[in-house]
Amino acid sequence: MTQQEAALPARDAERTRRDLLDVATEVFAQDGFAGARVDEIARRTRTTKRMIYYYFGSKDGLYSAVLERAYLGIRQAEQRLDVGDLAPQEAMRRLAALTFDHHVAHEAFIRLVAIENIHHGEFVKRLESVRTASAPARDLVAEILARGEAAGVFRGDVDALDVHMLISAFCVFQVANKHTFGHLFDVDLAAPDRLERSRRVLGDVVVGWLAAR
Repeated sequence: MTQQEAALPARDAERTRRDLLDVATEVFAQDGFAGARVDEIARRTRTTKRMIYYYFGSKDGLYSAVLERAYLGIRQAEQRLDVGDLAPQEAMRRLAALTFDHHVAHEAFIRLVAIENIHHGEFVKRLESVRTASAPARDLVAEILARGEAAGVFRGDVDALDVHMLISAFCVFQVANKHTFGHLFDVDLAAPDRLERSRRVLGDVVVGWLAAR
């Protein structure tokens, strides 16, 4: 790290770190952890490997920071969702729609999750912040379920994690398989009308499954 690099104002340093994470996210999502090259990230950000290591310590540290930001992005979006005044069915639809829209808008997140699973969760297991941030997501679903059961509109034998998994599975498939599924069935899953339909179907599936019998 040169004296000039180390003397960057805090605002510039934060912008540099954010730019590095933006590009690193694209590179890791495209090439995987093993295939990604720090030299390429440095080239695309017009900086140096030395500066990258100054901010993140190593390639492992950079990848971990990318992964942490990707996971915290969806968790923070969930925490900003205010559904306390909505009927349970509408609250669940809003949560499903938010998750759907976030996944569609952040395709790199899906690829990063797939890459991390290839590595058996090696890096995410080191990120306690991600694990801690995941608890409120389950709590939000549990709160909506409890309100729905109390109102007599939701069944009482469903676990919050089941709902979270169902929503996530639909959203991941929408993004991860859009090219193969789209080719096999001659459909453009990314078309605006198809996205709207899929978002509506997801809400119908979740609320229909939860309906009291």
